[in-house]
Amino acid sequence: MRTAPTILHLDMDAFYASAEQAAKPSLRGKAVVVGGLGPRGVVATASYEARKLGVHSAMPMGQARRLAPNAAYLVPRFGLYREISEQVMALLRELSPLVEPLSLDEAFVDLEAGGVADDQASALAVGERLRADIKTVTGLAGSVGLAASKMLAKIASEEAKPDGLRLIVPGTERELLAPMSVRTLPGVGPATGDHLRRGGITTVGEIAEAGEDELVRLLGKSHGSALYAMAQARDERPVVAERESKSVSVEDTYDVDIHDRVRVRGEVARLADRCVERLRAAGHSGRTIVLKVRRFDFSTLTRSETLRGPTDDPGVVREAAARLLESVDTTGGVRLLGVGVTGLADYTQEDLFAQARADGLERGEGEAAGAVTEVEGAAEVEEASVEEVPLGARRWAAGHDVRHAVYGCGWVQGSGLGRVTVRFETPGSVPGRVRTFRVDDPELVEAEPLPLVAPPEGGAGQCPSG
Repeated sequence: MRTAPTILHLDMDAFYASAEQAAKPSLRGKAVVVGGLGPRGVVATASYEARKLGVHSAMPMGQARRLAPNAAYLVPRFGLYREISEQVMALLRELSPLVEPLSLDEAFVDLEAGGVADDQASALAVGERLRADIKTVTGLAGSVGLAASKMLAKIASEEAKPDGLRLIVPGTERELLAPMSVRTLPGVGPATGDHLRRGGITTVGEIAEAGEDELVRLLGKSHGSALYAMAQARDERPVVAERESKSVSVEDTYDVDIHDRVRVRGEVARLADRCVERLRAAGHSGRTIVLKVRRFDFSTLTRSETLRGPTDDPGVVREAAARLLESVDTTGGVRLLGVGVTGLADYTQEDLFAQARADGLERGEGEAAGAVTEVEGAAEVEEASVEEVPLGARRWAAGHDVRHAVYGCGWVQGSGLGRVTVRFETPGSVPGRVRTFRVDDPELVEAEPLPLVAPPEGGAGQCPSG
């Protein structure tokens, strides 16, 4: 392992929610939850204000609403997030040719390979400069971890949150790791954590004390040996630059077999959303949706469906995965589920599969009540079923950008009963006023997101139509 802390891990703080707060002045300092607003929606990101109320990512949206009823609930704007991510990744590539993105808001960087750092002092200087540059370019905060390995750099960035920098001095790693929970180590999820706990092991130090033979006995050769090495602070994994992928997939193994068919459907929908997030982070779309099911008897089934063209629409992937599930018998129980996308293309053919918008994560349709209720001066929007919106009327997703011919740029707070409520403000403005319109008002149109930081020419004042 290295003798200098020249591996950097960057993790943007509450990325989606922070971007929405930066874009919407009236939401700054308030609880914001971004995710799917439909009946099966889950939280993608919660602001730190919402986290204090108990809301966290991957939580069912219904549970989040019970914990934080006055939070702002918004659907994601992946176009904006991708644009910000590209700005951040460009800053990272100025530091080194070895940049390993993990998602839209997270990446490893090998500073040594870039020749910008070879000791503790130079690594710290690079980390502080990077944080300042990210704030200048995007207006957002990112936390930086520096260490001699990828595992420790990621742990350091987690300890640095929010908006901080943490460097782990080489030689102090084992002492630092010893009191930490076993869940701190990569590859230790709920199932492995419970297995270790039943064996009397709850901290990283106890893993080291147990010895490799005991870990192998508990977890098997590969997993046990790898975990023991990590507990000794040994991690030789290199930072791997981006390389072309042939597929993108996610899967989960369950400690207890799932028998409830409704829960199986919900898990497949959640995995489809996670898969699309990874797909978009890689800048790809795909044509073939793959479902993987490992049943109670360890038999593994795969089903696939090839679409008419490439997509990165979460609703489309979710619908295809649901159709594939209908052909699989899960009566005896399910121990693993996975959703993947293959046949990757450079990017998506926009609106090719608009039929899947009904419960789409990105557009948030299927729940008309996307109202923000805590913002000062906000008009509360009554909940309404889809049928209460006039036939043929446009759908307005909570959080998305709009432009009005008279009032200018704003964003949708909520809609229902044939009305849409809009707050008129932009990233650089003061908190704006709220106005309500008919959903079919011809002067109200969808718009593209505005930059969070105005370019020198003042382009942020523009509000281009979508």
